[in-house]
Amino acid sequence: MKALSSVAMPLFGALAGLLPAPAALAMTVQPVVIDLQTSGRAMSQVVTVENTFANPLPVELTIQELELTADGVKQTGKDNGDLLVFPPQALIPAGQTQTFRVQYVGDPDLKRSRHYYITVAQLPVKLPQGQSAIQILYNFQVLVSVEPQGMKPAIAVTSATIGHDAKGKPVPLLTVDNTSGAHGYLANGHLRIVEKDASGKEVFRRTLSGAEIQQTMGFGLIGGNQTRKVTVPVELPQDGGSIDASFSADR
Repeated sequence: MKALSSVAMPLFGALAGLLPAPAALAMTVQPVVIDLQTSGRAMSQVVTVENTFANPLPVELTIQELELTADGVKQTGKDNGDLLVFPPQALIPAGQTQTFRVQYVGDPDLKRSRHYYITVAQLPVKLPQGQSAIQILYNFQVLVSVEPQGMKPAIAVTSATIGHDAKGKPVPLLTVDNTSGAHGYLANGHLRIVEKDASGKEVFRRTLSGAEIQQTMGFGLIGGNQTRKVTVPVELPQDGGSIDASFSADR
């Protein structure tokens, strides 16, 4: 009697970290962040999936729109038809790659950036009659953002306080505003953090480069006209006093 069980292992690309996936995974997906525009050549881009496993790899790509929240974005589970992916499914031979074209076909006159997840899902393999197995299936999520024509992000830190991480350690808690309709990323700039004690004496200063931000916080998406709370995973020397923080774009 055949028994087949599947365990999905989601690997969230864009917002929860966008850190490199373990090398032993059966597939790799590049890129994990895509920026599109509403017209011209930048309306589409290619996602490449590589099968690093010893067997053929069946995959399926699905789309869902994202909504902005005070903490980032949330998944809606709905495909509003703004994006097309071709092909939507493929069987990738062992050691080979498959390209998938992503194209924006939505409203050409956006007033604010829109965001989507494309989930690259490994599909279960049908086992021979009489065999049983538990299959570990991996899902990669690619963040796709579409920006209005002619807009650039305008990101700034508007307030900074001392918060606490999961271990109760003091860390900077920032409120970040983007006054533009175009999205941006904290990893495309640098953050300066300064802490002063109750007497006004400086006790801590650090500047995080874009590479450091991406490594510790992910890309740090700030949507168009979004106000977002951001916890910076840098332990402060004192649980008191005041924090000053600023963001400067690199480009």
